[in-house]
Amino acid sequence: MSFEHCVRCTVCVENCPIFKVQPKFPGPKQSGPDAQRFRLDGEASVDEWVRLCCQCRRCEVSCPYGVAVADIILNAQLKYSSEHFSPFAAHLFANTHYLGELASLAAPITNRVTSLSLTKTILNLLGVSTYLPMPEYRFRTLSRSRRRKGRGARKVVFFYGCYLNYNRPDIGRGIRDLLVSLGCRVVMPHQMCCGLPALGNGDVEIARRFARKNAAMLTEYINKGYAVVYACTSCGLTLIHEYPELLKIPEGKRIAENTYNVHEYILNLIEEGYAQVEFGEVNKKIAYHIPCHLRALDIGYPAASIFEKIPSLDVHILEDNCCGLAGSYGFKKKNQATAVNLGKIASDAIRDLEVDAFVSDCGACRMQLGTLSGVAGEDPSQIILESLKNAQTKKRSLL
Repeated sequence: MSFEHCVRCTVCVENCPIFKVQPKFPGPKQSGPDAQRFRLDGEASVDEWVRLCCQCRRCEVSCPYGVAVADIILNAQLKYSSEHFSPFAAHLFANTHYLGELASLAAPITNRVTSLSLTKTILNLLGVSTYLPMPEYRFRTLSRSRRRKGRGARKVVFFYGCYLNYNRPDIGRGIRDLLVSLGCRVVMPHQMCCGLPALGNGDVEIARRFARKNAAMLTEYINKGYAVVYACTSCGLTLIHEYPELLKIPEGKRIAENTYNVHEYILNLIEEGYAQVEFGEVNKKIAYHIPCHLRALDIGYPAASIFEKIPSLDVHILEDNCCGLAGSYGFKKKNQATAVNLGKIASDAIRDLEVDAFVSDCGACRMQLGTLSGVAGEDPSQIILESLKNAQTKKRSLL
């Protein structure tokens, strides 16, 4: 719904993580629906503080009237960026895809250079925050891995995203193999960044260019009977929400109708009886940090439903806090204090539980909270694979 439906109840403000720790941000109500009443076509943007929104979408999730608060703010951010100078950091992170391509080609050198104090000093001068270790790159990316695997009846195209591709391809290959073990035929075609980093950094043209290329590829597979699955919740939100709506991609609606969270898809395979799964014990106490964008997808917490089937797994769901990193948001020096303050709140909640590990669907959440809490972070698929492996080990021991 549009800004006219806002009744100024301030529920969105109560649920805004940025408003809690950043006094310069007036909150989603004022920067969204309230300010929209005064934004006129043809007039230049003057509300620089709109850039302080991290697009976690908690405002939209909490709005009792369904007002598209985050969309209103995102459009205002894009308009402001188009009319004002964008710093180096914004251009850098808008091109995450190309950055990953280059960095992964020379991965050992890249990782060594980015760990140097001199490099961190230069990045700070260019507006890049370095309170977190820079994510390491891998040469053997998913795009350089085996792109087809399995002969099952269910056909899946895996949209893996930039983080799994360039930084944690081991997790991506694990997800691919997990789907194959459940009777799926998996393809991992060449793909671009989903476009969200470009949108978050004010470059709608780069986002639309990536989206068009991805849409052409995904639609080709959908027409052949494939379902699209994603592991990164931010990628999923972009495919399902931004492609058909904000970016106006012609194939967007068809893609949205055929795209699923990977754990949502796996849960359906199990509950439909297609995949016969025997879960083994996992003797761990884990905190499950729910990414903001998983909440925004409004599909529940499918990985948590799978965890319920795993014997001996002690799961504590943490859904109240934003990690604060929000993709490239926290990697900008101007947002560092905000990201760290929010990250400490979320990491303290993990530490207080005294868990063996924490789990999150989002790679950015795992980077942020793993560093700030000192607790090992895992992808939900890693817990599921551990359970299946333990079941196989137990079965072999009984033979």
